[in-house]
Amino acid sequence: MGIDLVAGGKTKQKTRTSPKTNDVYINLLVRLYRFLSRRTNAKFNKIILKRLFMSRINRAPMSISRIARFMKGKEGKTAVLVGSVTNDVRLVTVPAKLSICCLRISESARARIVKAGGEVITFDQLALRAPTGKNTVLFRGKRNTRETVKHFGAAGVPGSHAKPYTRSKGRKFEQARGRRKSCGYRK
Repeated sequence: MGIDLVAGGKTKQKTRTSPKTNDVYINLLVRLYRFLSRRTNAKFNKIILKRLFMSRINRAPMSISRIARFMKGKEGKTAVLVGSVTNDVRLVTVPAKLSICCLRISESARARIVKAGGEVITFDQLALRAPTGKNTVLFRGKRNTRETVKHFGAAGVPGSHAKPYTRSKGRKFEQARGRRKSCGYRK
């Protein structure tokens, strides 16, 4: 009797068990959260550890406006994001006393949060403050908002909304059949 490969024998583990990055700080955080996930019973630490292993595409950024919107009614809690926090000029007023923990934050976003009386902490500070993730709200950014994702699929096929790779957008570029009512059809 051999291994039934069709039934899923010898399937390798598909998830990462360590980060591919050589970033010293991420590797130190991995050591810290490996310890916490092993020694505490909190699922929060296991999630943080898994997200620290992820590639940058899977650690999507999030703007302070989205964080502010989701933190409404959750005053006194810390927003946790394994990724980058960016500024949003469309957000007129930053909520007071907003507490954020993230891997990276843009200078303008940090300045606005601190000016409004909030704080930005790192994951090692969070581990001291909330080793089991109490009073935290875990966020993750949208992965599919990248420009590349808009091009996924077959462009030009009826029913497909994939964005074509064109040299430019205008009268002279890919404006024939399927793009105009007068030429065949308009999808």
